[in-house]
Amino acid sequence: MLSRREAVILILLFVASLPAVTARLYSSDEVQYFSYLRSLWFDHDVSFENEYRYFYDHHIAQTPDFYETFLVRTEAATGRRINYGTMGCAILWAPFYAIGDLSARLLRAAGHDLAADGYSRPYISAVAYGSAFYGYCAILLAIGAARRVVGTHALSSGLAVWLGTPILFYSYIAPPFSHACSAFAVALFVTVWLRVRRTWSVPGMVVLGLAAALMVMVREQDIFFAIGVLVDFALTGARATGMASRKQTIVAALVGSAAFAAGYLPQLLAYTALNGRPGPSPLVARKMFWQAPHALQVLGDTEHGFFFWTPLAALAILGLILMTAAPRQRSSAGAESGDAALGTRTSGAASDIRRISACLLLMAALQVYISGAVESWTVAGAFGQRRFVGLTIVLVIGLAALREWVRGRIPRIALNVLIAICVWWNVALMAEFGTFMMNHQRLELRRNAYDAFVTLPRMAPQLLHRYFTARSSFYRPVEPQ
Repeated sequence: MLSRREAVILILLFVASLPAVTARLYSSDEVQYFSYLRSLWFDHDVSFENEYRYFYDHHIAQTPDFYETFLVRTEAATGRRINYGTMGCAILWAPFYAIGDLSARLLRAAGHDLAADGYSRPYISAVAYGSAFYGYCAILLAIGAARRVVGTHALSSGLAVWLGTPILFYSYIAPPFSHACSAFAVALFVTVWLRVRRTWSVPGMVVLGLAAALMVMVREQDIFFAIGVLVDFALTGARATGMASRKQTIVAALVGSAAFAAGYLPQLLAYTALNGRPGPSPLVARKMFWQAPHALQVLGDTEHGFFFWTPLAALAILGLILMTAAPRQRSSAGAESGDAALGTRTSGAASDIRRISACLLLMAALQVYISGAVESWTVAGAFGQRRFVGLTIVLVIGLAALREWVRGRIPRIALNVLIAICVWWNVALMAEFGTFMMNHQRLELRRNAYDAFVTLPRMAPQLLHRYFTARSSFYRPVEPQ
C-alpha cells in the first residue's frame, strides 16, 4: 500500500525518532504489564511477589497505594499477588526482551557490572523500544487502511495522528504502558477485517479470530472493537441466499470463533492460575458502572475530556460522520489505490464505504461507552484520555475522510491550519506535562493555551536540549527556590 519512497521516508523518520524513546518504568500499570513478561520469562509462572518487591525496594513504584495493593492484598482464591493487567503486551514485547536478555548476558560476560536478572537496563530498554516500534507499526497499518478506504490523504493524516494524539506520548515518553501495543493490536485487527470482509473466507476468518484474541489479550476493553466487525459480518450473512451461501456463513462464523478461543486460551490459563477462575480479578468489576454514567464527560469535560485533550480526534470523528452520511466521490488516484482493494468498482461502492465508516463509528462509540463506564474515567494523573489510544487507526481513517470531503482551496488551507494547531496542542501539552508546567490532575484550558502558544515557543530550544541531555529532570517537579 505504501510506495517505496513513502516507506523510506517513514523508516527514516522512525529511526531518527529512536533517541526520543524514554527507557524507564515508574507507574503501577507499567509494573504490572512488565511483571507478566519478567515472571513468564524467568520464573515460568504468574506469581508476581518477587517482581513487585523488586520495584518497591528499588524505589521505582514506592507509594503507599502500591504497597497496599500489590504487596499486602492477595487474590482470595489463590493467595497470589494481584495483577489487573493482561499478557498481550508480554507476547508482543517478548522478541525485544529476548534481545535485551542476550545483550545483558553478553555484557556481563564481557566484564560489565550488569545483572542478567530481567530487571536491568537492557530489559527495560527492550520493552520501551518495543512499544515505540509497535506504535510506529500502528501508524503504518493505519496509513494503509486509510488508503484502502478513503484513497487519498492517508500518509499526511497518519503523520498528523502520530504527532497529534497521545500515541506519541505512550510510544516515546511512557512506552511501558500498554497503549502503544493496544494501538498496534487494534490496527492489525482492523486491517485484517478490511481484507477479510471481501469474501469472509475460512482462512481469513482464522487470521481475524487470532488477531482478535491478541487484541483482547493486550487490553480487554478492546474487545468492543470486535462488535463493529460482527455487525458487518451479520449484515453480510443476512444477505446470503441459497443453502450454500448460508452454510459458508455459518462455517466462517464457527471457524472465526474457534480461532479466537484458541488464541485467547493462554490468557484464560493465566487467569486461572492467578485468580482461581478463567477471568480477571473480581476487584476489576467493582470499578465498572455498566450504564456508563460518564460517557458524555469522557468526551466533553473541559478538564478531562478526550476532545479537549486531543481536539484532532474531534476532526477525525467528524470525518467518519461525513463519510457515513455523504461519502465524496473519490479521485482517480484514490480509486486506483483504494477501490481495487475493496472491490468497490461497482454501483455499491458508496454504500460499502458507508457501511465501513458506520462500523468504525460504532467502534469509536463503544470505546466512549466503556471508558465512560469506568469509575476512574478521568484518568487523572495520566497524560490525556489514554484509554482512547487504541482508536489510532480509526482516527487516521476519519481524518483522511475529512480531508477528502473538504473541497476548495481556501477550505483545505483552513483545515490544514486547524490540523497543525491540533498537532501543536498535543506536542505542547506533552512538554507542559513533562516539565510540570501544567496540573497533572486536569486541564486548565486558559493557562495551558497561554503556555502552549506563548511560553513554550520561547522555551523550545532549551527544552529540546534538556530532553536529550538531562531527561531525568523531567521526571520530578521543580523544587521551589
